[in-house]
Amino acid sequence: MKLLLDEMYAGLKEYFEILGWEVLTVQNSGLQGTKDKNIVEYAKKNNLLLVTQDQKPADLADLTGVKYVLISNAMIAMIADAKIREKYPNITKK
Repeated sequence: MKLLLDEMYAGLKEYFEILGWEVLTVQNSGLQGTKDKNIVEYAKKNNLLLVTQDQKPADLADLTGVKYVLISNAMIAMIADAKIREKYPNITKK
């Protein structure tokens, strides 16, 4: 399965490729600045898994049966917090 990275994740394309994924971005698919509905329809038509940070395309993907992963800011913060604690176990908060 190929990934379709939403606009905010285009910079991660090379990282996903190194991890073994085939990757398209919204930008290199000619969808930059288009409506969320069009991005989801493109993912469905091309059997792509959408990676997004935005709730609306995730909701549209869910409604239309498109595979997707929603990476929220809360999720990013939790991952960063865990990495900080792992690397610097003696640092305390406030």
